[in-house]
Amino acid sequence: MKFGIFYEISVPRPWAADTEKKVYDNCIEQAIHADKLGFDYCWAVEHHFLEEYSHCSAPEIFLTAIAAQTKRIRVGHGINVCVPEMNPVIRIAERCAALDIVSGGRLEVGTGRSATWTELGGFGANPDTTKATWDEYVRVLPKMWTQERFSHQGTYFSMPERAVIPKPYQKPHPPMWVAVTSPGTEIDAAERGMGALGLTFGSFAEQERKVKAYKDIVRRCEPVGEFVNDTVAAVNFLYCHENADEAKKTGMRMVGTFGYLAAQLVSAREVYASPSYASFGLLPQVRRQAQAPGAVAETPPGMCVGDPETLIKTIKEWESTGIDCVNFLLNAAETIPQQAVLDSLELFARQVMPKFRKIEAAA
Repeated sequence: MKFGIFYEISVPRPWAADTEKKVYDNCIEQAIHADKLGFDYCWAVEHHFLEEYSHCSAPEIFLTAIAAQTKRIRVGHGINVCVPEMNPVIRIAERCAALDIVSGGRLEVGTGRSATWTELGGFGANPDTTKATWDEYVRVLPKMWTQERFSHQGTYFSMPERAVIPKPYQKPHPPMWVAVTSPGTEIDAAERGMGALGLTFGSFAEQERKVKAYKDIVRRCEPVGEFVNDTVAAVNFLYCHENADEAKKTGMRMVGTFGYLAAQLVSAREVYASPSYASFGLLPQVRRQAQAPGAVAETPPGMCVGDPETLIKTIKEWESTGIDCVNFLLNAAETIPQQAVLDSLELFARQVMPKFRKIEAAA
């Protein structure tokens, strides 16, 4: 079992001149600490225009800053938005290759498409085509990284023969993932030989069904890249404290704040009835559960909020579903003081992580 940290970079109001700087500094400090503690991944989203919820519109800059100050933790795009109006595919290929080089071959390339009308509408993108543009992007990216010269005549992207440079440090290229938010996207990932980067909060039974479906298909897939990234990751929240009551009080305040902010997002399907977006995603569930910001609710099953013993039991249940990795959100709108976030990471690494890495612990 591997463990990662996952960033939305939520910035609460009121915004002073240095508010965003402080939040970014806190996130980078957490990532440096996680690297020293032995966490495997550090992921960053790409979002645009989502006030308070996410101020992470240039993840390549954030991840580069982390890569420059860490030694072993892998840095991951969670995700690159594969929509031409937001990111030309050539620029994704170039930026990813450069980041892979400066990180010493530690890049994970997540892909996907935006799900909010705030973002798609802001860029003037057509929701009807985002699924198709994503599919075309993930098929050409590996070729840009591995072929000396590349040309393409496609439906949504074409280019004459050129040398797309630089090339990634990892050979043949970095691992590729797709964000799994809409139902069935885990199947899309498996069919293309890509890792399933889970970004929704589901039950143990739901996760087990998704993992089984993914594993059944990925064994006989035709990968879009040069190799199959047979990996399933789940996302969760993390707050670990020796005192179970304090863990619940602080951790669930974070979870409640995240839910409150997420409930205010406007999904693409709410505004634009596109067959490319078959469902409203996670929003209906989030809105039903959302309370006042910071409200403390009961800890739901599967949430990684608690004392070390509780978290060991919870993660063993997640492990039994077949997932390979859990990525953790550590804060939401700075509801948890920075030192408490660092202490939570350290306690988790000291008392929980070794239970899932017996060989490393013994060494």
